[in-house]
Amino acid sequence: MTTPAVQSSPDAIDEALIDRLVEGFYARVRADPLIGPVFQSRIADWGPHLEQMKLFWSSVALGSGVYQGRPMPKHLPLPVDARHFDRWLELFEAAALELCPPEAALHFIERARRIAESLELGIAGHNRVLLRKGERYLRPSEPWTPEED
Repeated sequence: MTTPAVQSSPDAIDEALIDRLVEGFYARVRADPLIGPVFQSRIADWGPHLEQMKLFWSSVALGSGVYQGRPMPKHLPLPVDARHFDRWLELFEAAALELCPPEAALHFIERARRIAESLELGIAGHNRVLLRKGERYLRPSEPWTPEED
């Protein structure tokens, strides 16, 4: 059995770039009509959330280990499905391509895609839906709106 090679982060990625990416991405999220309300209904104070996301992306992109949270349990109860993850990725990819050097953007995007896939699978399983390989999770009702809470 072979062990996959550990991919190091591009030299262009540092804490300052992570800060810019997180700030720029979440500005887009807050303004988005599909996923913005999901975040707005759960995050009262954006400052601490953004700081946690910067720690998270530092750990993901740089391997810093500074993030000590558990993202899956926080996401399991969210009323989201493939449509929300697709939009999250669209916004993230646009922010990364705009704010990061190309090699760094690709590094972030690759990891964001893996994270989105993992969270979508986790949420599907939490809702007792076993997805086949390549299948996407769609909630049985229309996408969540703030009025549902």
